[in-house]
Amino acid sequence: MRLRDLSPSAALLSSFLAIPQLSSAFYLPGVAPTSYKANDIVPLNVNRLTPVGSPDDGTLRSVVSYDYYHPDFHFCRPEPAPKDVSESLGSILFGDRIRTSPFELKMAVNETCKSLCAPVTYDESSAHFVNRRIAQGFALNWLVDGLPAGQLIEDEVTNTRFYSQGFALGAWDQEDMHLNNHYDIIIDYHETSAGQYRVVGVLVQPDSRKQSKDKGDCGQSSGPLILSETEETKVDFTYSVYWKESPTAWATRWDKYLHVFDPKIHWFSLINSAVIVVVLVITVVSILMRTLRKDIQRYNRLDSINLEDLGGTSAALEEGVQEDSGWKLVHGDVFRTPSSPLILSVFLGNGAQLFVMTGFTIAFALLGFLSPSNRGSLGTIMVLLYTVLGFIGGYVSARVYKAFGGEGWKLNIALTPILVPGIVFATFFLLNFFLWIKESSGAVPFTTMLVIVLIWFVISVPLSFAGSWVGFRQPAIQPPVRTNQIPRQIPPSTTYMRPIPSMLLVGILPFGAIFVELYFIMSSIWFSKVYYMFGFLFLCYGLMIITCAAVTILLVYFLLCSENYHWHWRAFMTAGASAFYVFANALIYWVTKLQLGGLAGSVLYIGYSALISFLFFILTGSIGFFASWLFVQKIYGSIKID
Repeated sequence: MRLRDLSPSAALLSSFLAIPQLSSAFYLPGVAPTSYKANDIVPLNVNRLTPVGSPDDGTLRSVVSYDYYHPDFHFCRPEPAPKDVSESLGSILFGDRIRTSPFELKMAVNETCKSLCAPVTYDESSAHFVNRRIAQGFALNWLVDGLPAGQLIEDEVTNTRFYSQGFALGAWDQEDMHLNNHYDIIIDYHETSAGQYRVVGVLVQPDSRKQSKDKGDCGQSSGPLILSETEETKVDFTYSVYWKESPTAWATRWDKYLHVFDPKIHWFSLINSAVIVVVLVITVVSILMRTLRKDIQRYNRLDSINLEDLGGTSAALEEGVQEDSGWKLVHGDVFRTPSSPLILSVFLGNGAQLFVMTGFTIAFALLGFLSPSNRGSLGTIMVLLYTVLGFIGGYVSARVYKAFGGEGWKLNIALTPILVPGIVFATFFLLNFFLWIKESSGAVPFTTMLVIVLIWFVISVPLSFAGSWVGFRQPAIQPPVRTNQIPRQIPPSTTYMRPIPSMLLVGILPFGAIFVELYFIMSSIWFSKVYYMFGFLFLCYGLMIITCAAVTILLVYFLLCSENYHWHWRAFMTAGASAFYVFANALIYWVTKLQLGGLAGSVLYIGYSALISFLFFILTGSIGFFASWLFVQKIYGSIKID
C-alpha cells in the first residue's frame, strides 16, 4: 500500500512511525557504530572488578570495587603498560576505570588456546586476596567495541534468556576457591554490507583449568585451578575466540542486555500506586473544594452584613462560623515570617534546583540521550545540569527570602550555592577517603575532585549569584492579607496534628508512590546493573509530585483550622519526611540483601544512603512547601478582610 492511498490520519501515523527509520543515520556523540573488515583488530578493554549478588541467595557481600590491574590480581598486562581509555565525568564518578588489555581479537577469525602472557606467580598474600574476592562474588567487566562482555542467563520466571554484564572471577565449592584462568570469548557480529561487520553481542564462558596449555586443549580435562594460601602458585592465562554471525542489528544490540525481572509484578505495583494516588488526590480535592467553598461563602456573607444593624444575631453567626472552621481566624498571622527564614529559603532554592534538574534528566533519558552505550552519561548530565541550574536556585532562594522579609541578603546569596552542596561534597569526600584506604577503583581521583570544585566555583556559584541578584531586584511577593503586629496565641493541638505523628503519617504516602521503582534503583546502584526503565521512573516521579502536593496541602488546611499558623516549616518537614522512609528502606535492604562484613563497607553503604536521603528530603520538602504556599495564597486571597 502506498502512502498516498492512506487516509490523512493514517498517513500521518505512518510518517511518525517512519521517523525512527529515517533517524537511524543520526547517532549521539561517542556512540556512533564502528565497522570492521575481516582481520581488523577489535579492541577489548578492561574495566574494574565489581561485586555482584551471590548466585545462591542473591546476597551482596561487598560494595567496594577494584581496579583490574590491582597488583594482587596479577592479571596479564599489555606491553609496555596499559593505557587509560578516555571516560566521561559521570563514568569516573561512578567508579569506571577503563584501560587497554593484551587480548588480540581479529574480526571473524576464530582462534583457540591462545596464551595471554607468560605464567604468573601468586604468592600466599595475593592468593588470599583473590580467594576472598571470589568468595564475595566479584565479576570481571570487559568491553568489546563498547559492549559489555557477559554470561548467558535464563530468567526462571519468564523463561527468557539475556546477557548479564560481567562474568565471574571464579567459583567455589564447599572447600576450595577456583580461579577462572581460561576464557572462551564468543562474539556475535552483523554484516551491514559486503565485507563490513559490526559487533552486536559478547559472551564469555570462563573456566578454571590447572594446566592451561596441555596439548592444545588449554587443559580442559586437567581439573580446576586452586590458589594455594600456603605456597606459591603458577598460573597460565589463556583464551579462545569464536565469531558467530547474528541477525541482530547494531541499533538493537543492547536489547539482549536490558532485562526486566518479573515485569508483571512491576506493572501491577505501578498501576496499584497510580490508582491509590488518583483516589487520594480526588478525595483531597473534593474535600477541600466543598469545604473551602462553603467556608469562603460564609465568611464573605458575614463580612457583607452590617454588624451594627444585626447586633447579637451577627455575633451568634460569627461564633458559629468560628466553631465550624478556624482557618480565617489566623488570617493576620498566617503570613508571618517563619523561624530561621534564611535556612528555609536556602533549602527551598536548592530544592527548586534539584526539582528542575531531576525533571530535565528524566526528559533527556526518555529522549534517548542517556543510552547505556554512552557510559557515565547519567552522572555527567546530572552534574552539569545541577551546575548550570544554579541560577534557578539563587533566584528562588532570593524571592522566598525577600517574601519572608529577610534582611541578611548577603548571607542568603552566599549560603545558597554553598550550604547544601558543601554538605554533599564534605560527605562525599569523607566516604571517598574510606575508598582510598581500601585501594578501591571507586575512589574518585583527587584531581577529578578538584575539577568538580573548580567547575562549581567557576560556573555554578556565579550563576547562583546572578540568580539571587535578579531575585532580590524583583518586587517582594505580597500576601493577600495584612499581618498583625501581635502574634495570636496558638491553642493546644491534638495528638495526630503534632509534628512527629503528622510527619510519620503524611511522609509515608509519597514514599509509597515510589517504593517499587526505588527497589530497582537500589538494585541498579549496588548490584552494578544498568538502569534503563525511565518510562516507569517518569510516571513514578509524577505520582510522587502529586502525592507530596496533595497530602501536604491537606495537612496545612487541618493545621490552619486548628488555629496553628506555623505552617512553613511544617509543610517542608512533613513532605520531606518521606526521606526518612527512604533511609529506613535502605537500612532494611542492608539487613536483608547485604552481608558486607566490615566497617568500611557498612560506612560506605550507610553514608551514601544518608546522602541520597538528604537530597530527597530537600526535593520533596520543597515540593510540599511551594504547593502549600500556593494553596494558602489562594484561599486567603478569596476572602474579604476588612
